[in-house]
Amino acid sequence: MKLRKELWFGFTLMALILASIAVVMLRAEAITNGHLGLLMLALIVVAIMLGFPTAFTLMGMGMIFTWLAYERDTGKTLDLMVQSAFKVMSNDVLISIPLFVFMGYLVERANLIEKLFKSLHLAMARVPGSLAVATLFTCAIFATATGIVGAVVTLMGLLALPQMLKSGYDVRLSAGAITAGGCLGILIPPSVLLIVYGATAGVSVVQLYAGAFFPGLMLAGLYIVFVIAVAVVKPGWAPPLAPELRTVRLPLATARFAEGAERALPALLQALKGRRNAEVPTGHLLKQLAIVLLPLMLYAAVAIGAYRVVTAPVVAADTPAAGGLAEIGAADGAREEPGLAEPPSEGLAEPPGSGELAEPPSAAGATEPPGAAPAATGAVTEPSAASASTAAPRSAPRGYWIGLGTGAVALLAFYALLSFQRLEIFKMLLSSFFPLMTLIMAVLGSIVFGLATPTEAAAVGALGGLLLAAAYRQLSFGVVKESVFLTAKTSAMVCWLFVGSAIFSSAFALLGGQELVEQWVLSLNLSKTEFMLLSQVIIFILGWPLEWTEIIVIFMPIFVPLLDNFGVDPLFFGLLVALNLQTAFLSPPVAMAAFYLKGVSPPHVTLNQIFAGMLPFMGIQIIAIALLYAFPGIGLWLPELLYR
Repeated sequence: MKLRKELWFGFTLMALILASIAVVMLRAEAITNGHLGLLMLALIVVAIMLGFPTAFTLMGMGMIFTWLAYERDTGKTLDLMVQSAFKVMSNDVLISIPLFVFMGYLVERANLIEKLFKSLHLAMARVPGSLAVATLFTCAIFATATGIVGAVVTLMGLLALPQMLKSGYDVRLSAGAITAGGCLGILIPPSVLLIVYGATAGVSVVQLYAGAFFPGLMLAGLYIVFVIAVAVVKPGWAPPLAPELRTVRLPLATARFAEGAERALPALLQALKGRRNAEVPTGHLLKQLAIVLLPLMLYAAVAIGAYRVVTAPVVAADTPAAGGLAEIGAADGAREEPGLAEPPSEGLAEPPGSGELAEPPSAAGATEPPGAAPAATGAVTEPSAASASTAAPRSAPRGYWIGLGTGAVALLAFYALLSFQRLEIFKMLLSSFFPLMTLIMAVLGSIVFGLATPTEAAAVGALGGLLLAAAYRQLSFGVVKESVFLTAKTSAMVCWLFVGSAIFSSAFALLGGQELVEQWVLSLNLSKTEFMLLSQVIIFILGWPLEWTEIIVIFMPIFVPLLDNFGVDPLFFGLLVALNLQTAFLSPPVAMAAFYLKGVSPPHVTLNQIFAGMLPFMGIQIIAIALLYAFPGIGLWLPELLYR
């Protein structure tokens, strides 16, 4: 039956193609090449909606219409196909995709999500709607580590949904929190979507990662605020946890001296010097004390490191060993603001104002920096007193002391509230939350701060995923084999999509479809705001029947060339698109996250209830898009700060 259905689809599609080509042949004078391009675009959308593989449909349609564009010259058509495929496969940025995907599959199979969810919902037991809030936190963290929407939604559907339903949570709120949280991996780095958009639009992936960081946190924060508001307004939809579910059993050795103690740190110090706890091993006490003092040691390390950074000597602009942090202008020798340089490899765009370091001026004909005294020929110039004075250490700015004081207050509050029950929860977080966050921050930090290219950071992430799986005793030949197989499958799909997209885009440009679309858009006399609104509405509507991969590889090559006409930054446009494409998984009737959740939910949970729970979160996404457009600094502040 399934084979007959696929054959029927195939015959229908071939009939459409043949009928279209016949019309073109019969009315060659009435139909221009631009109309052929639009016809190709329409046929591709129809074929994808019928269920045909996107990559091979793009390649097949592209070759057929390229053959028409080259006036039935088969040789040129095959040459274009080979050149387009070679151009895509020589893009070094794409190497990071299989490495990030491999990291995600390894982390998924390390079984961290169960420990992470349990520790988070115990830590947030007093927050209204604590189970739903913990679900969103877990989804955001796990989606960041894996980037695989289907895996996150499925695992949280198996783990969190039964607990929320058992605790009396509303089905719609529970389903909405799981599906919305699972889709955060589309936006929050390291996102494969941002890599695909960067390679398609020619935008630096490093700057995209830096720009998407705060919009992703903003969207997750809006979700959490909405859940807490619902729990406060309608407590019956999200009842508080039962007291027995908040209790954590203490280890026997800890329970011997913890009875009656309100705070963990004073009780541990007293137990160390007291004789009444002689039956408690000293090693156990020291281990518990070391865990309690971890936040203090981290605070001290961060404070000392930050102090060294903010008080580091500033090298003057007229010092030859400026180390790239200061550049001498050709006209006035003014010193530019220091900024991070992006990794120069992998074909990523250089940050504005970056360039190669100039050669040291030679003795003959070298221009002295402004204000420098002329030196005699052949003489060795000693560092001036002014240069030595400018290299003196700076005093710490006010912001450092404000941050130091805020951290000290937070640390005092932490120890004032740290009971032995909370200490056990903190230990659970140490074994589930912090290793995963360390891996994520190491990968993202090395990319954003210019320490590594996306491919190098992805390799570090893949190694970190292996180490995490080994640390949790989940690393086996079967796990690695399955992860490698799924990585190869996903990477092959993405790479074939790029090849098909390159062939389609070339055919569309050859036929003049891009020019026709550009002329039509410009003829509307739209303002910048109207163009942005029109483009986002189109992407929002395309998110219903199509997935984000298809929207990026098919429609971004059409939208991106129009951006210069309206003065739109491709980086900012990419952030809006990434935020908008969350709807590809949340908007009915083709909301893939809903079907992932329905596949693992109890029988009494209907698809309509899941759709109803997703709608408020989709409205929050629209609010987030409006906030990002109204306040572009949410997405552009960090890239401008780091790469100005």
